[in-house]
Amino acid sequence: MSPAHSPWHEGERRLQARAGVGERMASLGDRVLRDHMPDQHRSFFALLPYILVARLDEEDWPRISLLAGVPGFVHSPDPRTLCIEAPPGPLMPGEPVGMLGLQAHTGRRNRMNGRVGQANPGSFAVSVAQSFGNCPKYIHPREAVWVRDSDEDPVAASLDELDEGAARLVRSADTFFIATAHPLARVSSDPSHGLDVSHRGGTRGFVRVEGESLVIPDYVGNSFFNTFGNLQLEPRCELLFIDFQTGERLFIQARASVQWDDRARSVRAEVCRVLRIEGGLPLRWTEAPA
Repeated sequence: MSPAHSPWHEGERRLQARAGVGERMASLGDRVLRDHMPDQHRSFFALLPYILVARLDEEDWPRISLLAGVPGFVHSPDPRTLCIEAPPGPLMPGEPVGMLGLQAHTGRRNRMNGRVGQANPGSFAVSVAQSFGNCPKYIHPREAVWVRDSDEDPVAASLDELDEGAARLVRSADTFFIATAHPLARVSSDPSHGLDVSHRGGTRGFVRVEGESLVIPDYVGNSFFNTFGNLQLEPRCELLFIDFQTGERLFIQARASVQWDDRARSVRAEVCRVLRIEGGLPLRWTEAPA
């Protein structure tokens, strides 16, 4: 398959070739990256009490939003549309988004990238550009449950660097999420030139804090290289860590680079800005059997 007709963009293809899977992924691409959601993906999203959304802010930084609701608040009226009954925030029609649905206690996760079609004060719809599933590797089995509309106001604090509390949350994490973007995400009509929000998991403490840098190992997965491929072309990203006992959220804007040698792959993320949010999240997580 020629690059002009590939569902993978240049950053993804470059890393797939380096990993020795370029030919296999070229032949597999059109079978795993669809321009519509299969029925099992459509019904899956409707089961979820939360969804993660990647967007671009006014400076074109990738940002993550965690949107929560009673299961069914995300639904699909047709294979090329996903509707979210939650306030869209700053999203406007035509903007690119990346979406991740995760059901950690079953190991299921599905991704969808597209553009906002309609946006109202309490809901928005996304038109599908790429839809695909991910393998269940490295997912810690915990179940998210909607509890009720939260009547507590969230408390936000901006930081210029990681304080001890933030570093402690990162060091203790077995899960985080990362939003990345192709540099042409806002203007390109190519479906591969979009945003991505991805799950990352490992044993507790797999993310190392080295001063104002985070070092994140990469484990063998599906060889899509969505995150790494974007970071090859656009180093700006945002990471989200969640304290699954308290609901505290830690958003870390960073500039990241891919480190690759004969022994291992990793990402080094240089922290730029940090936002801590406590309270206001109507979800509770419980540990589930592995």
